Amino acid sequence: MTARFLSVLSFVFLLAAVTFAADEADLSTTVCTLEDGQEMSVRYTPVPAKEKVPNGKPWAPGGTPMLLFTTTGFILNNANIPAGAFSLYVIPGGSHWTLIVNKDVAPGAKYDEHQDIARAPMDLGQVSGGGSAKLDVAFAHMGPKLCNIRIYYGKVGAWTDFRQQ
Repeated sequence: MTARFLSVLSFVFLLAAVTFAADEADLSTTVCTLEDGQEMSVRYTPVPAKEKVPNGKPWAPGGTPMLLFTTTGFILNNANIPAGAFSLYVIPGGSHWTLIVNKDVAPGAKYDEHQDIARAPMDLGQVSGGGSAKLDVAFAHMGPKLCNIRIYYGKVGAWTDFRQQ
C-alpha cells in the first residue's frame, strides 16, 4: 500500500471515530475542496453567540475545541500543517483574533500551548444585520490551492487563509 493511501485511510478512520464519539445533533461541519480533490474540514459545536468569550485567552467554543481534518499539507502563516487531524482554538481580542492549530486531539484534553503547530492573525470585520445567533464556521475556496476559513460569532467575522503545500 502507498503512503498516500494509508494517510487517507487513517484520516477516514479518525473522522469516523470522532463522528461516533460525539452527538451528531450538536456538531456542524464545513468543508473546503480544492481543485485537485484534496480537502480540509472543520467540525465544531455551534454554540449560541451569548457564550462569553475570553478576551486574550484561547477559546474552545462550548468547552470543546474545533477539529480540523486535512487530506493534504497546508501552510498557515508560514507554518507547515501536515495531513491529519488537529484541534483549533481562537484567541479573541478587541481589535484582533488569532487562530491556533494544535496537535492534541485527545477528547477532554486541556489546551497546551506546547502542542501548537501554527498561529495566525485573523482579519476582523463586523457582520451586517443582526449578526450570527450561533457560532458559524465556513470556508471560502479562494483559488486553486487556497481555502479561507471564516468564523462568525455574534456581530464579529474573523478570517484567515490556509494555502495548500
